[in-house]
Amino acid sequence: MADEGILLVVSGPSGAGKGTICNALRKLHPEICYSVSATTRAPRTGEIDGVSYFFTGEQKFREMIKADAFLEYAKVYDNYYGTPKKQVLDLVAQGHTVLLEIDIQGAMQVKAKYPQGIFVYIVPPSLAELSYRLYTRDTDSKDVIRRRLERVTDELALAHQYDYIVVNDELTDAVDKVRAIMMAERCKLARNRERINTVFKKYICEEVHHHDD
Repeated sequence: MADEGILLVVSGPSGAGKGTICNALRKLHPEICYSVSATTRAPRTGEIDGVSYFFTGEQKFREMIKADAFLEYAKVYDNYYGTPKKQVLDLVAQGHTVLLEIDIQGAMQVKAKYPQGIFVYIVPPSLAELSYRLYTRDTDSKDVIRRRLERVTDELALAHQYDYIVVNDELTDAVDKVRAIMMAERCKLARNRERINTVFKKYICEEVHHHDD
């Protein structure tokens, strides 16, 4: 029986850089399983169905909610987002690290259903820097950006419910911190009972053979 893996949940305000950090983690650790979310929003330039998101219609999404097919789901800026439940929990049970990049509403639902997950909140160094990033990436209208900035204060009020907070000032440093969190959590005693038992049994066998000699 394999030791259980970890569900690493990464959140943060839009523009904080959580996507960039998650992409860097996946390049450095190709063994990480990335959970692809379902959404009813339209694809952005360069996004691929089934890779970036599972793009689906609102009616189908509602049917999946009724079927309890999501670990979490939320309606954000007039669109639904959700994480397929069975896919994620099966991978964790098999011993994998699963990376979940979701908004704060969804993360709180995951925490309620799967509190043993590891919750990391990414924040920008300042509100001014966040505003600059949102405007310069040029993926949303000014009205959408304004609404995103208005929500930041409310979102930051929930940050204390996370296990870790990482300030994304220098990208390399922020990635290193999340990697350190991931590695430390994988080494926790509670997640390595089978491994410890195996080592202990091997040690006992070696001791027995040693004394027999």
